[in-house]
Amino acid sequence: MIDTWDPAQYEKFQREREQPFFDLLGMIRPEPLMRNGPTSPAFFRTMDAVGGEHLYLAGISPTPAHRGVAKTALGAEATLPWSRVEEPAQTLETLHCGGLTIAAVETLVPAVDLFEWQPVFPVCLVFGHEVDGLGPEIVERAAVRVRIPMLGRKQSLNVATSGGVVLYELLRKYRALNSPRS
Repeated sequence: MIDTWDPAQYEKFQREREQPFFDLLGMIRPEPLMRNGPTSPAFFRTMDAVGGEHLYLAGISPTPAHRGVAKTALGAEATLPWSRVEEPAQTLETLHCGGLTIAAVETLVPAVDLFEWQPVFPVCLVFGHEVDGLGPEIVERAAVRVRIPMLGRKQSLNVATSGGVVLYELLRKYRALNSPRS
């Protein structure tokens, strides 16, 4: 069976949700001319795929005006609400005051293992630079620090891959909380 996107079904799904699922504050700062291209298009597609509410782009994250975004995002940049954020710490404070749990995805210790984390929805995920991570002013504003378990020699993933792993685990947990008990 092939799944197809039905705009009416999507709008019904959005209306039926009692509260937002999650936002993503993208503190992703890839170099615009990276070998593999910008990271933000992958976040547009993944956020759209899991039903995310809003993508916030900060630092040097390219916006849909960048020629490479539309090529990789494949239309998700037109359907997923997004904003350019100049003051990420202030945006996090606003989101927190609006009732969102701020979760910093980092390799820092102490951080809760992604698979042990029990999120309180709605959630705003914050991802940092692939090498430098998140600045202390951002990490301090997070209610929780979450890390993806690393069992190999390398202790990090690229930001786009991390985003996919965390977003789908968050979706799994959200669905488990909201599914009828058997």
